[in-house]
Amino acid sequence: MHISEGVLSPPVLAAGWALAAGGLAIGLKKTPVEKLPETALVSAVLFLASLVHVPLGPASIHLTLLGIAGIMLGWSAVPALFIALFLQGLLFQFGGLLSLGVNTASMGSAALCGGLVFRIIPEKLRLIGAFLGGFTAVLAGTALVVTSLFFSDNALQTTAALLFAANVPLAAVEGLISCFIVAFLSKVKPDYVSRPA
Repeated sequence: MHISEGVLSPPVLAAGWALAAGGLAIGLKKTPVEKLPETALVSAVLFLASLVHVPLGPASIHLTLLGIAGIMLGWSAVPALFIALFLQGLLFQFGGLLSLGVNTASMGSAALCGGLVFRIIPEKLRLIGAFLGGFTAVLAGTALVVTSLFFSDNALQTTAALLFAANVPLAAVEGLISCFIVAFLSKVKPDYVSRPA
């Protein structure tokens, strides 16, 4: 789900930074001081989870936990993702600093989609909402990455299609992981996965 340096065209990079800046501004404004420890915790988990890569066909996949980020944090997921992606790019050259805007915009938007899906599903179907939130977040993020590749270079269309296909099984796995995390947090820390009033 991370796009490396030198892949995207300058207009796509600029659009990504503009969207990321807007998302960061909203996310920071909607992050109260008392929510900072939770945001930092999710950022650390996102940082660690996406460092483990599993080869799958011509690509490699990794957990994103974008659905959980969106469910737990809402708009605060955008700054949490930015920090995790920035540190990965800085410390491990994973993703990259020039493509950080596009990566933040695509993954932040995906987290927001996952959180929205969770919130629109009725409370009595909370675990189904968690599965659909995790599943949708991965597919939304992958679709945005594919779109970025498509608008950067037509030669990347085949790569983009393979990337999307490789992430469909991951979406199902992330949906299941989201179910387990929401079920666990509902028992031990229900305010982390509660719906806003």
